Amino acid sequence: MIEISFGKLVLIAVVALVVLGPEKLPGAARTVGALLRRVRTGWDSVRSEVERELEIEEIRRSAREAAAKAEAMKQQWDNSVQSVHKGAGELDQQVRHGIQPEAAPSVTAGGVAESAPASAGTTASAGEGASHERV
Repeated sequence: MIEISFGKLVLIAVVALVVLGPEKLPGAARTVGALLRRVRTGWDSVRSEVERELEIEEIRRSAREAAAKAEAMKQQWDNSVQSVHKGAGELDQQVRHGIQPEAAPSVTAGGVAESAPASAGTTASAGEGASHERV
């Protein structure tokens, strides 16, 4: 706040003694002290209120930044999910169109797989009696 050196303080005391006199000086000093306390208390109150407002604004700014980051991450997540879903759909279509129905083994009532008729993609081993597919 205001800086008062010792010389200025002595000068103020001498002027106050001359103007007010020795009888009124102690009462005036108490009054000035009380006023200075009120001013300092008010100043401290205003300063602390401003500091609180700045802290609140900082918290709000941080919350806005966090919300923006969360929204960006959500959008990125959604894009990733959509690309995976699209890739899975394309893979499903490729698998569905790539499988030949006559190449798939059929299951008999006893639960044993019978080999399908040999096609261009399969060969039968004469010694083992099993069918093997080419990869």
